[in-house]
Amino acid sequence: MKYDIITMQSHKLLLTLWLENQNAMEYLTIYPSSINERAIEQAVDALRDGKIIVYPTDSLYALGCNALDNRAIERLCAIKGINPAKQLLSVVCSDISQAAEYARIDNNAFSLIKRNAPGPFTFILPASTTLPKVFKGRRTVGVRIPDNAIAQALARALGNPILSASVEVKEDSPEEAANPESLEMTYEPIAALIIDGGEGGIMPSTVVDCLDSSEPQIVRQGKGRLC
Repeated sequence: MKYDIITMQSHKLLLTLWLENQNAMEYLTIYPSSINERAIEQAVDALRDGKIIVYPTDSLYALGCNALDNRAIERLCAIKGINPAKQLLSVVCSDISQAAEYARIDNNAFSLIKRNAPGPFTFILPASTTLPKVFKGRRTVGVRIPDNAIAQALARALGNPILSASVEVKEDSPEEAANPESLEMTYEPIAALIIDGGEGGIMPSTVVDCLDSSEPQIVRQGKGRLC
């Protein structure tokens, strides 16, 4: 019964998103080598308004929302079929200083992140109390500092992390996940804006459990090679 209630709530949220996004998705092109600050601000305005965007990282393209906006988080979780009470939520940060505001990073974890970030890694860390109520009761948060100038610029301009979830990679056509034009068609009903930052990847980040930072464990081997 509890699962049915969650499913019904997800369907209602998705319907709300569809109704709110009847206008055409905005399509922005930003070159990582030459960041267009005006376009970054346009995307950040959407995040501040509680909207969901599609944007590039150093691994897969991702769906993102303001990590301090509970309602936006609920919407993104509904889209991805994530139960925020049970599944890991990940945030994209501009740098390790921003990450330290929302996760507890001890000396060992700091050294590990410093050696490997920016890069295609998700570090599982103890969550800080500065995260919004959807994180309450959760011990952990996934922290990403992508080696992608667009993702970093978004989190920096927003002033706080972006809650992030990778786009779906289909087994029969994985290349669609790397193509911004294909992603536009897939996510136009539910996302307000997409940033075309060039061809993306189809391999996810490497997930590293740092809860015992003296012995970090690779939970999922992805694109990143830990050093």
